Order: sequence, then structure tokens, then C-alpha cells
Amino acid sequence: HEYTLICYTIVMIIFHSIILGIIEGVTEFLPISSTGHLILATKLLGIAQSDFAKSFDIIIQLGAIGAVIVLYWKTLWRIETIKKLIVAFIPTGIIGLLLYKIVKTYLLGNERVVLWALLLGGIILIVFEYLHIRQNTETTISDAPDTSVISYKHAFLIGLFQSIAIIPGVSRSAATIVGGRMLGLSRSTIVTFSFLLAVPTMLAASALDIIKHHDAFSVGQAGVIGIGFIVSFVVALVVIRYLLGYIRRHDFSVFGWYRIVLALLFWAFIL
Repeated sequence: HEYTLICYTIVMIIFHSIILGIIEGVTEFLPISSTGHLILATKLLGIAQSDFAKSFDIIIQLGAIGAVIVLYWKTLWRIETIKKLIVAFIPTGIIGLLLYKIVKTYLLGNERVVLWALLLGGIILIVFEYLHIRQNTETTISDAPDTSVISYKHAFLIGLFQSIAIIPGVSRSAATIVGGRMLGLSRSTIVTFSFLLAVPTMLAASALDIIKHHDAFSVGQAGVIGIGFIVSFVVALVVIRYLLGYIRRHDFSVFGWYRIVLALLFWAFIL
């Protein structure tokens, strides 16, 4: 009986890791908040919001970031791209470092914070797209996904927008995309830059968490993270290609409606 229970526990842990890896790979680059989805999924799966669970939600994102490195490695190694990514990362890095303890202690794992962020973020996304089309005030700098049109000023301001996403549920992608669109960048350009900016941002966030908590991780827990990493990497490869094709024909309002419906359903039936 004990052996069966142990086997069942191991299978469930692996199953949970795979599910969370899929969710991370699907949501990391969509404007719907991967961290928010991982927190809500953890709630649905009945996983306790332990320090390891919170670290898992942060570190697993490296798998999706690995997909960006594979798909954009030529662009990433351009000196001009590196300098702009550094400029964009500075605001997020400083704010994230200063607020790390507060975020991990009080915000990560807080379903209500996530739901409010999803709801309000969805409304903002819909209103922004509606006004952008209705007023026809777009000053598109480039219709092609060419990040060279992004100035250092643009990069810094996009980094400021990204820093809002330290609140779980806001969505790093949504914050940078809306910010870039407000600066007049085309959807393809800002989405591509958002992909690239995820690399230093999530590398830094994961490195900080590993440095602070590596002594608390067991070999088994490291294996769980490894499974989630691989799954999120494979899924993200597919999602990135899908998103680039999607934005050529659609706006992002559908993601806004999705955020609102998800928040309301979760409030009504889960919390």
C-alpha cells in the first residue's frame, strides 16, 4: 500500500509538472499573463503555495525563454540589439530587485491579485484596441518586425511598461505590447522586441530566485523543474510561430475578452 501511494504521488507530481509546463509554454508570449495562469492552475490542481511552488512558477519560464533564444539567436547577438535590451531591462531590473521580497511574499500565489489584474488588464486591452482603431491615430514606424526602428528612448519606455508586470496577472507581454503600440510601433515590431526582452528579464528573475533559494531545492524538486522546463520549451516554439502569424491578421482584443471571462468564471466557481 505504501509503495502504491509513493508511485501515485510521483506520477501526480510529474503530471502536474507537465500540465504547468504546457500552460507556461502557451501563455508566456500571449498578453494573458503566464504567471497568473500558473498561479490559478496551481490552485485548481490543489498544489500548496509553498516557496518551491512560487520558485517553480518563476524558473519554469526559462523553458519558454529558451525557445526565443533558439528562434532569434542571430538577432539576439547583434551588438545594437544587446544594447537596446540592456536599456529596456534597466527599469524592470531595478524595480524588480527592490520589490522582490514584497512580490514573492504577498503577490505571488495570491489568486485575488491575479484575478483583479486579469480583469482590469482585459478591459484596458479592449479599450486600447477600440480607441486605436476608431480614432485612427496610429503612427506606425514600421510594418515589418524590424527591431532596429526601436530607439533607445523607446527601449527605456518599453522597459518601464514591462516593470508593471511584476504584479502577477498583469502580463509582461501585454504591458510591453500596449506600451510599444502607444509609442507608435507596429504590432509585429513590438511583439518581436517583447520576445527578445523576455530573455534578459526572465534570466535575471530566475537567477535571483535560484541564488536566494537554491539550498532549499532537493534533487527531486530540481527534476520536477527540469520536466516543466522541457515541456514549456517545446510548446513555446509552436506558440511563438502561431502568434506571429496571428498578429498579421488580428488585433489583441480577443485576449482582453478572454482575460475578463477567465477572471469572472474563476471568481464565480472557484474562489
